[in-house]
Amino acid sequence: MVLAAAAGGWYASGGGSPVGAAVDGTGEAVAPVARSLRLPWPDEGQASVAVEGIGSLGTRGEQKPVPIASLTKVMTAYVILEGHPMRVGAPGAAVVADQKSADESYSSVETTAPVLAGRTYTQRRLLELMMVPSGNNIARLLARWEAGQERAFVAKMNRAAAGLGMRATTYTGVSGMEASTRSTSDDQLRLARAAMKDPVFRQIVATASVTAPGTGATFRNTNRLLGHDGVIGLKTGSSTPAGGNLAWAATQRIAGTTRLVVGVVLHQRAGTTPAEGSAAAHEAGRALITTIRADLPDALTRAGGIGRR
Repeated sequence: MVLAAAAGGWYASGGGSPVGAAVDGTGEAVAPVARSLRLPWPDEGQASVAVEGIGSLGTRGEQKPVPIASLTKVMTAYVILEGHPMRVGAPGAAVVADQKSADESYSSVETTAPVLAGRTYTQRRLLELMMVPSGNNIARLLARWEAGQERAFVAKMNRAAAGLGMRATTYTGVSGMEASTRSTSDDQLRLARAAMKDPVFRQIVATASVTAPGTGATFRNTNRLLGHDGVIGLKTGSSTPAGGNLAWAATQRIAGTTRLVVGVVLHQRAGTTPAEGSAAAHEAGRALITTIRADLPDALTRAGGIGRR
């Protein structure tokens, strides 16, 4: 498997097994180099990391389904883009905001993004408003637009999860507000890797800020790692029952080839405040990313695989 260049980023392509890979009991490729890496895995929750073209760097924590909060929106975006593919740089379909999404634009109990009832928005702008500031009302609007009703869209999410082999995942809503939406770090890693193959998805999750048309409100990306240490996306999610959750994607140059490194950290400081959980998830993700960037090339050399040049 190699990374191929495309507008907006890198994606996995080609066949064959990852370099030097073995296969564990779940069928996931596990790279021998993982044995020579001392990764700073979080002390709590779950975490999984993989490098495209090299394999899994491991999983820590019991893979028991836990609430994932707004990581749910990765699947929401994935299903939307599967049903309504977009070209890079194109606005996508036209979507009219309904009254419900406008009424839900401002909330003291969930993250939202403002839209105006009756106004037409592009598919791309709504995906940005869903993924960048994590607008729950936008996720629900897109679900109603795509499937007619939210329940029908949730069914599509669960079918997509099954198709990706996410056997420990259950979606019960489209935004992540429901603590009954549960998954594992391994399953969310499968989804993140699949979603990052879409160049439009990659561009959206790499967006630093977005403005809501007609309101003047501008929102910064909730992923505080974005733009640092090679990070090019993905998604945050936090709530009291879910704790802090973070899916991240970064690029790293190894032996002249740009590799995509994808990781997921779940259930950090669950039961505390969303802010505390989010901070812990960002810190856990940052620690993994910086260690991988510093140590992976030399570890590959020691393991007899690809290394520094």
